[in-house]
Amino acid sequence: MPDSLIINDKIGSFNDVISVSGDKSISIRWVLLSSLANGVSNAKNLLLSEDVLAAIKAIKILGINSKISKNGVKIYGRGINGYNYKKNVTIDAANSGTLGRLILGLLINTTYPIKIIGDNSLSKRDFRRVTEPLSKFGAQFKLNKSTSLPLTIFGSKKLKSVNYIEKKGSAQCKSSVIFGGMRANGTTIIKAKKSRNHTELLCKYLNLPISVKTKKNYDEIKINKVKTINPLNYNIPSDISSSAFFIVLTALSNNSELIIKNVNINPSRIGIITILKKMGISIIFKNQKTYKGEKIADIVVKSPKSIKSINCPSKFNSGAIDEFLIIFLVAAKAKGISYFKNLAELNQKESPRLKWAKIILTKIGIKTVTTKDSIKIYGNPRLDVKKKILIKNYLNDHRVFMTSVIAALSFGGEWNIHDKDSIKTSFPNFLKITNELMKNAKKKKYN
Repeated sequence: MPDSLIINDKIGSFNDVISVSGDKSISIRWVLLSSLANGVSNAKNLLLSEDVLAAIKAIKILGINSKISKNGVKIYGRGINGYNYKKNVTIDAANSGTLGRLILGLLINTTYPIKIIGDNSLSKRDFRRVTEPLSKFGAQFKLNKSTSLPLTIFGSKKLKSVNYIEKKGSAQCKSSVIFGGMRANGTTIIKAKKSRNHTELLCKYLNLPISVKTKKNYDEIKINKVKTINPLNYNIPSDISSSAFFIVLTALSNNSELIIKNVNINPSRIGIITILKKMGISIIFKNQKTYKGEKIADIVVKSPKSIKSINCPSKFNSGAIDEFLIIFLVAAKAKGISYFKNLAELNQKESPRLKWAKIILTKIGIKTVTTKDSIKIYGNPRLDVKKKILIKNYLNDHRVFMTSVIAALSFGGEWNIHDKDSIKTSFPNFLKITNELMKNAKKKKYN
């Protein structure tokens, strides 16, 4: 099968330095905010994955031009009211929940109905979580089966501010309402369970009328109507979520060390670092700096002599929500039983990831006990897989694919992993970096 990846050997020991792709969350937010700026915005190291390219195509449909070259990406913004709304417009969010949900906040003033569609995976995800709060501004929505894509948004010219309580720890929901508040008269007030805060940091850097008060268990965000946005020039840092796969590969390999350069270590995103350090993995930050409000550093990780199990506190969940699949592989090799709870949000991703965690762990011989929102993993420090393993029909979830690759390289076995093109949504050069590590570890190349 041409779109399958065959792996039949473990990786050896390695000592290497790598750079991974630009941060996807920041890349999409940069595209959307730059589309409303007065003038030309420039980005370097923008992630040119299918998700980000879908965002660039979306703003093109709204009349905003862009240029992609070897020197970076330019977006030619036309101002806060610069979208050219037309009749019979359809925007394809592809696989991107970030794009599909965030752009709705910017479209609540559309003159004509706009249809939002997505791929098979995105069309199964819940969009009520954003349409319900956005409807309070004055926009209206028609959803498929009242919950999902395709949906149609009917904008309003009489948008009023709202009070919104975000209880899920969803940065997408929070950001969509922030964007809606940029369009509405008055002050929109959001009480949000803690989650990644890239939108707030970008808004602050752009001097938009936003304030954030940090409380113990939530953030209080106030946003007023935005009159103008200055162009935003940005050198996008590397993505911690992409880095996570190679952090875990190092942790599960023998006598290995890896440096990952210039990674975004935003405190709302480094739950995986906190969790792995508690499990005995040596991880340190070097060359730390702050860039446009974001914390950036080189990450140095060393393989441990042994891995400890963890009863993972739920307070780490929002900061590691995209990394739990790969974290579970570390728990598979830990001494003892690891327990992760309150993870219902995992099943709101590109695939039901808690279900896929059980499938992958079971295939490699690890006992698990799962509920609808928790998983107990019985670790085996001597885990060594000898059998054939097939991974398929996972809704092309890029993280299921990459987690399976790391499992194959770490634990052995003969793996046939379908749909390798799924990585194009978030990390197109994942296999290229993997091949480089394999080459330096003097093992065979995988295509």
